[in-house]
Amino acid sequence: MSDCCNNSTVGQGTEDALFISRGVSRRALLKRMGSVAGAAALAGLPACSSGGGETVKLAFCSQLLCVAPYEATRAAGFFAEEGLDVQLVYSRGGSAAVQALNAGGVDYAATSFDAALNAFANGANVMRFATTGRLPLFALATGPHTADGIRSIDDLKGKTVGVAQLGNSDHALMLYLLEQNGIDSDSVNFAILGPNLYDALRLGQVDAGMVQEPGLTLLQREGARVLVNLMTTEDAKRYLGGAYEFMGVAVRPDEAEQRREQMQKIGRALTAGMEYMQQAPIEDIIDALPDELVAGGDMEVLAKALAEYRASLYPSSVQISRDACDSVMKAHLLADIQKEPVNMDQLLNQSVLGA
Repeated sequence: MSDCCNNSTVGQGTEDALFISRGVSRRALLKRMGSVAGAAALAGLPACSSGGGETVKLAFCSQLLCVAPYEATRAAGFFAEEGLDVQLVYSRGGSAAVQALNAGGVDYAATSFDAALNAFANGANVMRFATTGRLPLFALATGPHTADGIRSIDDLKGKTVGVAQLGNSDHALMLYLLEQNGIDSDSVNFAILGPNLYDALRLGQVDAGMVQEPGLTLLQREGARVLVNLMTTEDAKRYLGGAYEFMGVAVRPDEAEQRREQMQKIGRALTAGMEYMQQAPIEDIIDALPDELVAGGDMEVLAKALAEYRASLYPSSVQISRDACDSVMKAHLLADIQKEPVNMDQLLNQSVLGA
């Protein structure tokens, strides 16, 4: 089972990680320190250092809107203020990050709840204790060539809809949207496209698809129609009933008690980071992202996406909402990804950061 971020897999440890982000965003830190003395102190700080402290390895996928709060929290110094040297390990997808956690290759994994839920349902040793994303990073859009003929979900009957993978989070959401609109899923053809949804829609190879940023913005510029944008609070409430648990942090349950204080430190740091995400200049958030992620990308599109969606995507509290988690499980049961409900009391730990 793959997840929203990537269809690749990774080994059980961190040897197949894309890269480990440990650098300091000098610009963001200098702004926070706000003094000539602080600038002088930073001038001699190696770019590969995060300032010392208790080392923690946290793995996650490489989707920009997912990772931004973690990199911003690190760059603004909130992990360091808690005495933590957090190494952000970029894996080839959220499922791979959960696998690395389950195998003991990292201390924590930050993934979509879809990835954690499915891993847990299949016997993985994971426990979710914090949230950093409350809406899925997907929008249902037409291609530029089909925008005039497809104006609503009802118009998808007999059409071909692109998804990354059957059983994926975008596929589950698509099935849920069809069911909510009284449309038989058998009346829609699904095309498995992996991560190449943007090109397939742009070239007219499929009629519609579940896309993420920056593909959504680029398609809109070419005339595509957005049918449902689940990254907005309005559409999430209309089509999903409200919050839909997405990005968050998991630990191995047998280590939860011994790591309790450390988990609380991570929670406090991320809480400060989430507030920073809402208030910081967009350019500072982008500056905090690793070069490996943004190299060659369209910074204008990324800045627009962060400015447009940060208020809706990122919660002010990292405490988990049980209702938001139940919404994901409901969609998975409907999509037949899960055959029966899992024990949420085992998958979720709401006590370490407060219920």
